[in-house]
Amino acid sequence: MRKQRGITLTGLIVVMVLLGMAATLGFKLFDPYVQYFTIKKTFKTLAQNPELKSGNRRDVVSAYQRYSLIDSITSISEEDIEVKKDGNAIVISANYSVKVPLVANISLLIDFAPSSAK
Repeated sequence: MRKQRGITLTGLIVVMVLLGMAATLGFKLFDPYVQYFTIKKTFKTLAQNPELKSGNRRDVVSAYQRYSLIDSITSISEEDIEVKKDGNAIVISANYSVKVPLVANISLLIDFAPSSAK
């Protein structure tokens, strides 16, 4: 007689609970990371714009406002944007944190620092 192989019901339940927790965490972290990559792409696009090569902060913020309306960027405001001149190019960056509620009173705090230089 051969010994049976496979997973027990208890093992299956444990695996399903772990997969459910991982999926829930992934769904909650999806939006902050999408916003981060959208902001980073927007900063790179703005930094490469020849009309903004002067490094005037007001012009950069005005252009950012148009992009943020189109891409629905809500994570940062115009006050969070830093504009620096680096030789002939401009470097646009920001630092912000996102608090993601997980379960009950447990939250995850994520610090983001998108930049056009990286």
